[in-house]
Amino acid sequence: MGERVRLIELRVLEGPNLYFPRPAIKLTIAVPGWLALPEERFGRIAAAVGANGKPGRPGSEQRLRSVARVASTLTRRAASATGVRLGVRARPGPLPERVVVAFPWRHRGAAEALGREVAGLMEALVSSRRSVSRLIDEAAARLDEVKPGEEPVVPDPSIPVVSVSGTNGKTTTVRLLAHIVRSAGLKVAYSSTDGVYRDDGVLVEAGDYSGFGGAARALAQLPDVAVLETARGGILLRGIGVLHNHVAVVTNVSEDHLGLQGIDTVDQLAEVKSSVVRITWREGWDVLNADDPRVLAMRRAASGRPWLCSLHPDHPALRDALDEGGRAMTALDGWMIWLDGAEVHPLVALTDVPSTIAGISRHNVMNAMQAAAAALGIGLPKKAIVQGLKTFVLDPERNPGRANLFELDGRIVVIDYAHNEAGMIGLTEICDGLRRKGRDVWLAICTAGDRTDEILHTFAYRAARSADHVSIAELLPYLRGRERTDIIARLRAGLVDGGAEEIDVFTDELVALRHMIGSSRKGDVVAVTALGMRPEIFAWLEGAGAARPTPARVKRLVRAVRTSWS
Repeated sequence: MGERVRLIELRVLEGPNLYFPRPAIKLTIAVPGWLALPEERFGRIAAAVGANGKPGRPGSEQRLRSVARVASTLTRRAASATGVRLGVRARPGPLPERVVVAFPWRHRGAAEALGREVAGLMEALVSSRRSVSRLIDEAAARLDEVKPGEEPVVPDPSIPVVSVSGTNGKTTTVRLLAHIVRSAGLKVAYSSTDGVYRDDGVLVEAGDYSGFGGAARALAQLPDVAVLETARGGILLRGIGVLHNHVAVVTNVSEDHLGLQGIDTVDQLAEVKSSVVRITWREGWDVLNADDPRVLAMRRAASGRPWLCSLHPDHPALRDALDEGGRAMTALDGWMIWLDGAEVHPLVALTDVPSTIAGISRHNVMNAMQAAAAALGIGLPKKAIVQGLKTFVLDPERNPGRANLFELDGRIVVIDYAHNEAGMIGLTEICDGLRRKGRDVWLAICTAGDRTDEILHTFAYRAARSADHVSIAELLPYLRGRERTDIIARLRAGLVDGGAEEIDVFTDELVALRHMIGSSRKGDVVAVTALGMRPEIFAWLEGAGAARPTPARVKRLVRAVRTSWS
């Protein structure tokens, strides 16, 4: 018989995580030997370990779950033998023949040693006939000789901390909220996929800091308020960078980055992102997008008070939240309002919030509502919140690559980092809202190669369904394991399924944009999903004489569009 048990990975999660609201050890163990055991022998070993339940047929999914149950019980017994009571979670792993076991840790050396002993016990039980109790006693004796090691170092700040998670809209919400905090006269630091910033957008360190390290770097700036973008990867690889939030925000959950770190479904992705709402202080607020069913479901796991946001004032979940002592934020008669019990508090007209593109961008309306709710949740005054909402503009400096608008030679140009289906829906909604009757939408799409085939297809399909002219721009620096021809073929297939006929392919985003400007007519809307060449695109637009429409100008453009269609 080949390899029976192998420890694939022992990962130290330094902060709250998918499994526990505190630092944990995550073991991934290959268990082919356990899956191959005859039912009778598996049952005897499981009974000796103290893991009850049916063993399942060899090689079955039920058997894998039974193995996870054995591993969980064995971990608790090994810890108990050293005088430690331990919570343990176990589940089938992301790949066949693997289980995942997780448990909290207080001393790193002892916890890592326990993890290795658990893997060793799993091997010994399946490959020998030795007594379970004897094996556990021997493991406990070895563990008693291990130096405890360092304790976790994860901040538990006394200043207000807002953690923002979700699939789309995280960075925009973080930047808008930081701007609101500055409008209140407070010092702010924030972490994001673009870097760590402080005060009025001063870059502290560039790079993707949406994980554990970004939180530490933001807090090191000694701000009055910290706003932390908290992405899936950071949660899975190291954990969340603070022990508690004062406010947690979850923007949405949609299909993106699946197939990585064992997250293969949108429901699994939602479970990961819900980690932020399970560490909110009881007196704090969990700001949830009630229009997203998976996000709405997180309120049952949330440790803070619910603050639901919806574009629909009659959403029944808002009434439920208010009945539970929570709050709600919604849009009514063109205004952003918030509800507290029977009290209605108007905040600001949506057309006066530049980030909503004069109210036509629903996903940006949601982002603005959630940022406002978070600001209210940490006690900022209404006047400062309204001022922040009215003065935050989606320009290349404050929010690069997120619905940046330009006017060039009579055309409206949109530069946006749409990279999945939900993002594409948001981008094409903006384009439609800026297109006058009788004019066309030109759209060049590109995305990185680390998306599933289905994500690439639906991303392109949505583009073709809404644009009059579509093309593909290559992202050669972002192939991420795929062949360039494969990405082109899958995007092309999605565009064809969406109804596109003539599909050009360009070497990069800038070449695509210049072609569309040259081929389009005055009054058309031209958009590109820029990623790798954003600085070059902004520089080219400036050199070509493009103007940035002011919020007042955007209002006039939107009114003209509505008039043309009436």
